[in-house]
Amino acid sequence: MKFKKVIVQFDAGNLILAEELICDIFFSFNLKGVVCDIPLDEPDEGFGTNTLPKPEICSIAGFLPLLNSSDIILEKIREKVSMLSNLNIQVNIQTEIVDEKDWSDAWKVYFEVTKVTDRITIKPAWKDYDGGKDEIIIHLDPGMAFGTGTHPSTAMCIQMIETYLKPGSTFLDIGTGSGILMIAAAKLGARRITGIDTDEVAIKVAQQNLVKNNIDPGICKLLCTTLDKTDRAPYNFIAANIIAQVIVDILPAISIRMAPDTITILSGIIKERQNDILAALEKNNLFIIHEEYMDEWVTLAVKKNQTLNNIDLA
Repeated sequence: MKFKKVIVQFDAGNLILAEELICDIFFSFNLKGVVCDIPLDEPDEGFGTNTLPKPEICSIAGFLPLLNSSDIILEKIREKVSMLSNLNIQVNIQTEIVDEKDWSDAWKVYFEVTKVTDRITIKPAWKDYDGGKDEIIIHLDPGMAFGTGTHPSTAMCIQMIETYLKPGSTFLDIGTGSGILMIAAAKLGARRITGIDTDEVAIKVAQQNLVKNNIDPGICKLLCTTLDKTDRAPYNFIAANIIAQVIVDILPAISIRMAPDTITILSGIIKERQNDILAALEKNNLFIIHEEYMDEWVTLAVKKNQTLNNIDLA
């Protein structure tokens, strides 16, 4: 299948904010295989380092299936992106036609074996790597789905899953992408795992990665749907590694699926949007038990505030 590759080159005083806004536009039009190429500070020890070369020009690329409607969608993307000049984000859009295989093979050079925590390592499916004793290795081929473990938001999610997930827990992954968080949860002892995504490509890629990691299909469920259309039964552990605005929008639905002891990880949040998240947490009677920062990214672990619930019922 052929794709139209959309490349947005940009310059801005706040590169992380520009990255989130451009990615938000891409995701809103369901572009596939979004790749961000911006310089980042070296993360803390224990996370992946030197995984990407430093780019000369910051850019974000995504892919549209080459259909009759692709030019219409591209024009809408141009309109949205051009509005970023109001925020002092200067952009230049380029396009090219590529085969899916050409994109997939070229992208692989950017993804190396990455040690995410002291115990967990992400290994591209096409790389050779022999892990040490008791090392948890996640075999991953992201394909055209989002999620490699090299991005700070994903790395911090995995760290918090390792810290807080109890063996035997039920686990919900909202916006599963490549399925990397589902795999991490399964290897850390989750007994029932559900992953949801609105992208059919992501669901297919996640399923393939679960097989690559020998995850028992009997404990996993993948759904191409939105959170509001899923069962309201509570989970022991929930992860939402998406973007701040989507988190704000779906937080009421997340809260409904939280029991008193449920831990929810919220990630994909840039520091400029943290206050929006804090306001939404208060509105939904949730409180922070742990927060992590890497570069301009924030990851929060939250629980329900039972004291307030008891007051409300009184």
